[in-house]
Amino acid sequence: MGGVALDDGGCRVKAPDGGWGWAVLFGCFVITGFSYAFPKAVSVFFKELIREFGVGYSDTAWISSILLAMLYGTGPLCSILVNRFGCRPVMLVGGLFASLGMILASFATSIIHIYLCIGVITGLGLALNFQPSLIMLNRYFSEKRPLANGLAAAGSPVALCCLSPLGQILQYEYGWRGGFLILGGILLNCCACGALMRPLVPPKKSKTPGIENTPDDVDKKAKSKPKLLDFSVFRDRGFVIYTIAASIMVLGLFVPPVFVVSYAKELGNEDTKSALLLTILGFVDIFARPTCGIIAGLRWVRPRCVYLFSFALIFNGITDLVGSLSKDYNSLVVFCIFFGISYGMVGALQFEVLMAVVGTEKFSSAIGLVLLLEAIAVLVGPPSAGRLLDSTKNYMFVFLLAGIEVVTSALVLAICNFLFIKRKPEAPEAAVEAGEAVEAKNHSSTPPIGEPHKANGNSEKQRDPGDLRPESAVEDPTEVETFLKCKDKNITCSPESDL
Repeated sequence: MGGVALDDGGCRVKAPDGGWGWAVLFGCFVITGFSYAFPKAVSVFFKELIREFGVGYSDTAWISSILLAMLYGTGPLCSILVNRFGCRPVMLVGGLFASLGMILASFATSIIHIYLCIGVITGLGLALNFQPSLIMLNRYFSEKRPLANGLAAAGSPVALCCLSPLGQILQYEYGWRGGFLILGGILLNCCACGALMRPLVPPKKSKTPGIENTPDDVDKKAKSKPKLLDFSVFRDRGFVIYTIAASIMVLGLFVPPVFVVSYAKELGNEDTKSALLLTILGFVDIFARPTCGIIAGLRWVRPRCVYLFSFALIFNGITDLVGSLSKDYNSLVVFCIFFGISYGMVGALQFEVLMAVVGTEKFSSAIGLVLLLEAIAVLVGPPSAGRLLDSTKNYMFVFLLAGIEVVTSALVLAICNFLFIKRKPEAPEAAVEAGEAVEAKNHSSTPPIGEPHKANGNSEKQRDPGDLRPESAVEDPTEVETFLKCKDKNITCSPESDL
């Protein structure tokens, strides 16, 4: 986990690190904003739904919970669909589902209909857009990937700052039914973002005369079909450590933004003044994510991005612990500023670290499995904090619990990575030994056609002992001449000459 996996893409194409990748980045920016901000933006309509259907606040809160559960819990399904059909078709269908759910919800006659339409259908549509967009971003960027992840993650606070006021305006002008209908039309932009996800195509190779693909090569290409869901990622210690740490992190990461407004009201502040805290948090978050992406892309930081992620988690957890001591509005403002910085760092790094751990080829399966496990923590974390608040009637314990959970995840990630994921310094020597073994094997199987080397006095004994190059890499005119004769006479040459 300390090292970074090479990105070769699902189709073995080198990441362009620019070009059309910037259009892919813009699409991922929009999709990330819709996916994370939409569950919070829908909460603007909860009071109208309570009045319309005669239900309680806890009943309407299930709308956001089901939506988030679908966004996280359908990760394996998204992985299977992406590996089977590709990112673009999945995102186009997901955009239609997201829009259809909101449109159907505008005709709902009970809260159950809202659960099914917004929670299940729209949640599934957003999930089918969120995961493939991250996969495409990973394929288009390699050297600039930390910056790209930071910019894409900034879509969440930007969309939150835009969708929440928009929802209030739509509710005031058109009611909750008209607002749902218009939001459904806005979500059709997911289809436009999906159309931007152009798959990478390998360049056409020029045919070299005299070199043809053998039947073995054809069989290997035919057998190299991607798995619909690759469970082999669990054999990677780095992935297992990341998954455990991420699951613990999610238990407390989303708790403070949920309760900070209520905390401010509990201290005697007005509703508008209390709601301003989320605006401050989101504004700081907008700048924290790209900045952290730039820092993570530095040459001496990127190989150690997992430790930067651990630092961000510790920073976030300590902010929660100190914020639990807040007694007035000004201290909560300071808490939101520091929480916005740390929260932005975590948001910019969480998928960058996962990409670095598993690489591009297995990322589509890895992210689905991680999101599935995080979905369980998402459903457990905030409700558990709510029960703790009901039993203690004190917000301090809620923030303390969240801080302890986040700090614990940071310690698990950093300590386990340091103890169990170690770089192998003997790798160059092992490579040399492997090269010598292959060379010895080639010598033992070399036919008598290699004898002219000794006749011309170019035996291996006269080579420099420090020269570790294989025999085929030595510039020998006699060897080249022999190679050309073999080709002209259609004689099977030795492996050394063939190379």
